[in-house]
Amino acid sequence: MPLLTIGINHTTAPIQVRERVAISKQNLCLALKKLITVPQVDEAAIISTCNRTELYCEVTEVDEGKQAILGWLNSFHNLSSSDTEPYLYDHLNDSVVRHIFRVACGLDSMVLGEPQILGQLKSAYQDATQAGTLGRNLNQLFQRAFNVAKKVRTNTAIGTNPVSVASAAVSLSKQIFGELNNLSALLIGAGQTIELAAEHLSSAGIGNITIANRSIERAQKIAARINGRGVNLSFVNEVLPESEIVISATASTLPILGKGLVERALKQRKHKPIFMVDLAVPRDIEPEVANLSDIYLYTVDDLQNVIEHNLQSRKEAANQAEEIIDFEVGNFSSWQRSQGVAHTVRAFREKAELHRDDVLKKAHKMLTQGKTTDEVLHYLAHTLTNKLTHEPTEALNIAGKEGKNELIQAARILLNIPTDE
Repeated sequence: MPLLTIGINHTTAPIQVRERVAISKQNLCLALKKLITVPQVDEAAIISTCNRTELYCEVTEVDEGKQAILGWLNSFHNLSSSDTEPYLYDHLNDSVVRHIFRVACGLDSMVLGEPQILGQLKSAYQDATQAGTLGRNLNQLFQRAFNVAKKVRTNTAIGTNPVSVASAAVSLSKQIFGELNNLSALLIGAGQTIELAAEHLSSAGIGNITIANRSIERAQKIAARINGRGVNLSFVNEVLPESEIVISATASTLPILGKGLVERALKQRKHKPIFMVDLAVPRDIEPEVANLSDIYLYTVDDLQNVIEHNLQSRKEAANQAEEIIDFEVGNFSSWQRSQGVAHTVRAFREKAELHRDDVLKKAHKMLTQGKTTDEVLHYLAHTLTNKLTHEPTEALNIAGKEGKNELIQAARILLNIPTDE
């Protein structure tokens, strides 16, 4: 039966629309169980993140299934079709397969090659498994998607080079210090960039992270997520001498760190080096700080050059990934086609086994009646051969009378009969 995906993502809808269509983790099981009750839906899985909500379904009929699923989506969120349809996209069969493979590999993400989406896809698979809405086809589709993502990350450089300013800053700090485990970091500001930098530094192993901001509540909120500490911006002069890594991204119109403050911090540190990243525009760190010995200062422009180089590398890797995906889409299509004939093969074997059991029962009866072994074996071979060949022979005779040569040729292939010279 057809595979159908209906979705909305960061390329088709603004966040105000995506928020209205999103399905929370708490409601996901309920949503799946309601979706599977749609008459045209036989299997279902849902992935819902901040950047996308997608419904993966096996349907009995495409057009009716699509309309029914759209109706269910709008009803679930108390929305009208005009609220959603301008922003939706859909995929069918091979296009579904290609799409989920690209999603799993990070090729359809806001940040090319980002790995988080694979974990979100695995979570969606687990949710659907627990809800009991997966069948053979979607189960196989998700398993193949995970394998393709693994193959792409193993055989290409799709995820090796950082392409966000936060991840690039952490990558540069590794180049300067090597291992980061025993280092301390000071992050100035509390916006999204600082949040991302904090997450990247925490993932890199830094356990001592301080967030400094004018609003201490906001600083403490971010710090709590990474087991750090939040302080008021006025404490920067106290924290700076303890820090090997400093990343600043505020909306201040005046510099936060001046040359004199940094000089005093270096003196207290006995001139142990500090890696500084100024991601603010206007700048948070006075440009003259770059002239101090033992200071490695990078601006947002410096990082942008690194990002552009890395993004080009990811684009080249993405081309390699698309080739892998093309091959794997073909493999999945072959698997699906083989499933289409599985029922016929099973029915054919069951019919043959019924003939076997019937003839074998009569053969046993002949033995009990005193027939010789040769007589019974001859009966067994002759009768079983006749039963197995009777219907195909009749069908071939009819095909010959009606001039259905293509059917006769197909039978020769199926039965492995040499073509007449």
